[in-house]
Amino acid sequence: MIGKITGRIDYKADDHVLVDVQGVGYLVYCAAPTLAMMGAAGSVVALYTELLVREDNLQLFGFSTLADREWHRLLTTVQGVGAKAALAIAGTLGADGVARAISLGDQAAIKAAPGVGPKLAQRVVLELKDKAPAIMAMGAKGEAQAVADDAVVIEPSIDAAPVSSPSSNSGAAEARADALSALVNLGYGQGEAAGAIAQVMGDAPEATAPDLIRLCLRLLAPKG
Repeated sequence: MIGKITGRIDYKADDHVLVDVQGVGYLVYCAAPTLAMMGAAGSVVALYTELLVREDNLQLFGFSTLADREWHRLLTTVQGVGAKAALAIAGTLGADGVARAISLGDQAAIKAAPGVGPKLAQRVVLELKDKAPAIMAMGAKGEAQAVADDAVVIEPSIDAAPVSSPSSNSGAAEARADALSALVNLGYGQGEAAGAIAQVMGDAPEATAPDLIRLCLRLLAPKG
């Protein structure tokens, strides 16, 4: 599997880019914000990638961060959400917007993406609300941009390390920091989020970052 490519931009189109990697051109489909971040033809670009294998076709999708790629993977687990529909959702909302919409049950935000109807938006929210915290917990680690090294090479696929098994020495502190970052990105105040985390950890001191986020969202959800 091709997990990341680094090469020179041959040309950019509305929904894809052609990347020249040592004389081999890779056509990579990307969301509009990802394409907008790239330089002009001839400049070097690095993208994390996801290869879609079909019986009669191979398609490569590109992302500027690991978190973007993981959101894309998660979205495509929902029946009816294909790779291009997932790109449309991410392109419309951005990674933070997708996280916010799914976590807060905002079906209207998901429906704003081109080609996504109300039933599909509802399915996305219902099926992913308990899975989203695992990606939200990637925090700054997942938001790091793919880096274009001096050498133009294809790297083997290296998936993000699981975030549900923090180290024994700093696991609790790291889980708190990741959960706090995720909750603040969702629009909660620093104090409100920190208070919820403290309350949850009082009952579940060994909670991982995804569990903290999930439990805090339940605690902070409007009552009634």
